[in-house]
Amino acid sequence: MSFYNLEFKTTRGETIPLSNFKGKVVLVVNTATKCGLAGQFEELEMLHQKYKDKGLAVIGFPCAQFLGQEPETDQTVESACKINFGVTFQLSQKIEVNGRRTHPVFAYLKQQLPAGLFGKRIKWNFTKFLIDAEGKPFKRYAPTVKPSQMEGEIVELLKTSRS
Repeated sequence: MSFYNLEFKTTRGETIPLSNFKGKVVLVVNTATKCGLAGQFEELEMLHQKYKDKGLAVIGFPCAQFLGQEPETDQTVESACKINFGVTFQLSQKIEVNGRRTHPVFAYLKQQLPAGLFGKRIKWNFTKFLIDAEGKPFKRYAPTVKPSQMEGEIVELLKTSRS
């Protein structure tokens, strides 16, 4: 099993194989529009705009497992993210990140990058996973780590992917 064997559905129900992202550095984030950390959408969008032409792909996976902080539907989440936070990066259908219905992307990433002492579970919205250009999970970031704090590591991975 590899990252590139997985897929997800867009908010419109289109299936996107992660193999489409071969050669790109990918940032996977579980998101929620009503979370206290939702301001991170703007920093994620900044990274997307700054590095999308240099090989970065940002994918947001809306999730309502934490206090129902994603009340939007698959039909409304994209427009809510665009209107409220300026988001233009790729969003998936709403998913679950823990439990029996954990989305395969998160099951794989949690297996590859457990959270140390706390185990594999996702603890909150805006847990972030950075995957290198070969599809290898590189690092897991806590919800409180701002996307801008990850920029240096993203730049390094982008450099290595082009060399």
